[in-house]
Amino acid sequence: MKFMLIMRATDEAKKGYETADIEQIINAMGAYNESLMNAGVLLAGEGLADDMSEAFVVDFSGDNPVVTDGPYGETHELFNGFWIIQTASKEEAVHWASRCPLGPGNKLEVRRVTDMSDFEDFSDNEFLQKEAGWREELNQP
Repeated sequence: MKFMLIMRATDEAKKGYETADIEQIINAMGAYNESLMNAGVLLAGEGLADDMSEAFVVDFSGDNPVVTDGPYGETHELFNGFWIIQTASKEEAVHWASRCPLGPGNKLEVRRVTDMSDFEDFSDNEFLQKEAGWREELNQP
C-alpha cells in the first residue's frame, strides 16, 4: 500500500521555525529520511518552497480555470512537504508517520494513494490500461 504523508504547519509552527536551529532540523529530517530509505519504504519525498511569490492556485469552480498568484489560503490550508511511502499495512504507515521529527504546530495528513485495484470495475478502460503501461515505462509500481 502506498501512502502520502503531507506535512502541514500552523502559524504556531511557523513562529517556532523563526528561532529554531535550522541545521538541527535538517539533521533530524535527514535521519528520518535515511531511516525510511534503510527500511525500504520511501518512494519519494520533497520539501516545498516557502516563497509564495512562486506559488499559484488554479481554481476550476467556474466555466474556465482561473489562476491566482500566491500567497493563498490560510496557513492551515498550506502544506510544505510530502513523502510517499510504501508499506504492508495502514498500521505500518501510522508507525512511520508517528516517527516524523515535527514539532508543535505541525501535522501530518496521511492519505492512501490509489492503485489499479481501486478501479477493477473499469479494467477495460483505455486510459487505465495506458496508465499501467506508463507506470511500467517510468519504473513505478
